[in-house]
Amino acid sequence: MDKSKPLQVGKVIIGGKDPAFILGPCVIESEKFVSRMAKKIAEICSAEDVHLIFKASYDKANRSSVRSFRGLGVREGCEILSAIGRELEIPVTTDVHSPEEAEIAGKNIDLLQIPAFLCRQTDLLRAAAETGRAVNVKKGQFLAPWDVRNIAEKLVAFGNSQFCFTERGTTFGYNNLVADMRSLYWMREAGYPVLFDATHSVQRPGGAGDSTSGDGPIAPVLARAAMAAGCDGIFMEVHEDPASALSDGPNQIPLNDLPKHLRMLKAIHAAVS
Repeated sequence: MDKSKPLQVGKVIIGGKDPAFILGPCVIESEKFVSRMAKKIAEICSAEDVHLIFKASYDKANRSSVRSFRGLGVREGCEILSAIGRELEIPVTTDVHSPEEAEIAGKNIDLLQIPAFLCRQTDLLRAAAETGRAVNVKKGQFLAPWDVRNIAEKLVAFGNSQFCFTERGTTFGYNNLVADMRSLYWMREAGYPVLFDATHSVQRPGGAGDSTSGDGPIAPVLARAAMAAGCDGIFMEVHEDPASALSDGPNQIPLNDLPKHLRMLKAIHAAVS
């Protein structure tokens, strides 16, 4: 599969000869926390010779419950992420939820992420595209792989051809998702760089009643399968203590396990490239 066109985000190339990795905690729990996580993840990636884009959300706008922690907000969150990127000399990414947020984030965030639930929102796509930043669109749980072509046409029409797609599972009945590895092939064959979101693909949306549960231990398994299927990189949320995470704890990868997962994924990518 060599039809996809590489996407450059800072020093990282998505769709190049080496796999790209988007890694970081689900949400900015505090400035101290996210800075600590970024440094530790960057150190691990440097030791494993892995190309890192650091990720954390400033706002979890689609939490199941009104009581759930959301984050610090767009302006403070983007300032924190921008400072991390400058200090560690790595590209950073975060999700945007409205045209206004896209405009704010576009000033200093390297890769704008469009959440899966919002992937067809034309005004949001336009705003993200018009920032001139690279855009990563999470494929909606409700979309077939070939439907992303319509999203791609919107972004191009709005003047931005620097984008990729991320597979994050497809709705499979109530409170469940299934990861279809064929999706990676079809989207990449259509000409797009494609990532696989291992942690969100093992979610059980709303599975805990007022929060999302999931099968975190399976996330590395799906990541290995996706890499073998030929995707361009892996998206994994990582936390120093998933059990105490303020968002999506059941699905995040423990920081201590990250080195072994990266080594395995790099080896698989090398074997199938």
